Amino acid sequence: MTDFCLLASSFWFLVSDFMSSYPKHFTDSRTTNFYYSFLFLPEAKRRAIEAVYSFARGSDDAADSQPGLPGARREIGRYRELLAACYDGDAAPLNTPAWQALAEAIRRFHIPRQPFEDLFEGMEMDLRMDHGSGSYQTFRELEIYCYHVASVIGLIAIEIFGYHNPQTRDYAVNLGKALQMVNILRDVQTDAQRQRVYLPREDLDRFGIDPNRLAGGCYDERFVKLMRFECDRARNFFERARQLLPAEDRKSLRPAEIMGAIYWRLLREIERRSYNVFGERVTLNRPAKLWTAFKVYCGVEWHR
Repeated sequence: MTDFCLLASSFWFLVSDFMSSYPKHFTDSRTTNFYYSFLFLPEAKRRAIEAVYSFARGSDDAADSQPGLPGARREIGRYRELLAACYDGDAAPLNTPAWQALAEAIRRFHIPRQPFEDLFEGMEMDLRMDHGSGSYQTFRELEIYCYHVASVIGLIAIEIFGYHNPQTRDYAVNLGKALQMVNILRDVQTDAQRQRVYLPREDLDRFGIDPNRLAGGCYDERFVKLMRFECDRARNFFERARQLLPAEDRKSLRPAEIMGAIYWRLLREIERRSYNVFGERVTLNRPAKLWTAFKVYCGVEWHR
């Protein structure tokens, strides 16, 4: 018990020190889930993953902030050009610390370019949805979207975390899909209020759900059946990731496992609420996230 208490005390000290050093723009409600997974990273890897996240969030926000499709695509094009400069070694356009940090991360950890390009395609998919031509008819189409906005971040992250077994790439792909499915399920209402309905039309039709009612809330027996069905799909991605995680890479991938554990708890919270995701957003408070991270740090199995 004494050893456990010492470990816990060291952990809380680490957390306090880490949280106090957050850049201000990394402390909003959208980013904290992601950042709890960085608690155990060495400084160089932490800086690199922060640079990647800053790029992903910044490019997405820049595109979303434009009032029309042409402006959004111009922003994506601008980010493509700056990314090209990172890979070409052209320092002249990289005149901010964020872009310089991304270029350093790419160089130091030999991050391949294709996942970044796939991420741009995910942004384009959101733009097509915003302008009336991007809804998903089948789950396969939604799965492709999840790959382009979440799995690719996992593929970038494991290059920074470090791995030996090529199977780890499959782990990252499936974990990314699991996390994105949880995001979609807990944000059904807020996304619908932005005219974004990610759930496949074939599933909505199967359970008799009118997508036009999601923005205002349509919690009934049919919606519960739909959500149970979709939550089972998210569970399947978590299970595949668990089965694919190579033993030799488990330690280096502890940051990814912390993220998986937090989102697993979010999925369980959706289920605990009987799938009612309307109204107050499903979230975890800071102590719950810290405790989850600590248990993963101690090697406790979280996917039960």
